[in-house]
Amino acid sequence: MAHTAIDIHTHILPPGWEDWAARYGVAGWPSCRLHDACNATIYLGEKEFRKIDERSFSPARRIADMDAEGIGLQLLSPVPVMLCYWGAAEATDAFARMQNDFIAGVVQKHPGRFAPAGTVALQDVQLAVRELERLKSMGFAVVEIGSQVNGRDFDDPALFDFFVAAQSLDLALFVHPQGPSVGQERLGQYYLPFMVGYPADSALAAARLILGGVLARLPALRICFAHGGGGFPAVLGRLDHGHRVRPEARKFIAEPPSRYAAGLYFDTLTHDPRLLAFNLEKFGSQRVMVGSDYPFDMGVEHPLAQLEGLALSAEDLDNITHQTARRFLRLA
Repeated sequence: MAHTAIDIHTHILPPGWEDWAARYGVAGWPSCRLHDACNATIYLGEKEFRKIDERSFSPARRIADMDAEGIGLQLLSPVPVMLCYWGAAEATDAFARMQNDFIAGVVQKHPGRFAPAGTVALQDVQLAVRELERLKSMGFAVVEIGSQVNGRDFDDPALFDFFVAAQSLDLALFVHPQGPSVGQERLGQYYLPFMVGYPADSALAAARLILGGVLARLPALRICFAHGGGGFPAVLGRLDHGHRVRPEARKFIAEPPSRYAAGLYFDTLTHDPRLLAFNLEKFGSQRVMVGSDYPFDMGVEHPLAQLEGLALSAEDLDNITHQTARRFLRLA
C-alpha cells in the first residue's frame, strides 16, 4: 500500500494573512500568529483558539509524514473554524477566496501529492455558487461545507440552489461539523463540543439532508460526511422505523432513509474498529475512504492502522485505501 493510499480528511491553513478585522471593521476573524518557523497559534479575534505546529501550514513537513505513513495523496481542506459563515457575506467570500488560492498554490507546487478542497460563503448562496464556478475552473473537485449554516439546515429551501449548482458542476461536498454544535448550551465542559457535539451535528445534518428530500431531488450529488458520519449510522435504523410509522418522516421522501443514505460517502475516522466495521457492512467499501483529520489531536496519527484487524477482502482494501477516493475526487 505504500504511496498508494489517499487520505480524504486533512486540514491546512496559510501561515498568515491580512487582518480581516481591520479590513472589514468587525472583530472575531481568525488569525494565525507565528511564534517561530514551527509553532503558531490560531486566534479568533483576541481569544486563543488552538496552538498548532508546522504540520498545519508546511507542505514539506506534511509530505514527510505522508511518506512515513504510506499516504500517496491528501485532500487538503480548510480548517473548519475558518469557514466563518457568521461573517458578512462579502467578507466571508473574500476570506474563502484567500484560502482557496492558498490551497490551489500548494497543490500546484507539489503535483501528485495533494488534491484541493475549497470553501465558500454559504450564508449567501449567490456568492457561494459564484465561488463554486471559480473553483471548478481552477481544477477543484471538492468543496468543504459546515454541517449547518448559522442554524440553517441542509433542507432549508434557501440552500437548495447551492446543492443544485454542486451537482451541475460535478463538485463533491465534504461535510465537516463546526460550531455551534447541537445542544451547545449543555456542552460547556470536558471538550464535549468536539467529542459529542460534532457527532450529533453530523447525524442531524445527514438526517435533514435525507428527510428534507434533497438527495431524492439530486441523486447525483456526491457528499462525504467526516468522522464516519458521526452519530448518523447509529440512528439510521431508527430513521427507517420512523419513516414506516410517522407521516412527518414521509413528507418529502417515498423510500426509507437508508435507501438515500446508500449514496453517501464516509471516512474511516470512527475511533472504534467495530463501528468502522459496521459502516463497511452497512454502506460497503465503495462508500468508505481513509480519513485521518491530520494534523489535529482528535484525529489519528497512523491513518492506515485504522484498517488493522478488520476482515477485509483485497477488493475492500483497494477500495478503502484509494479506489473509492479516486471516484469521489474524479481522479483519472
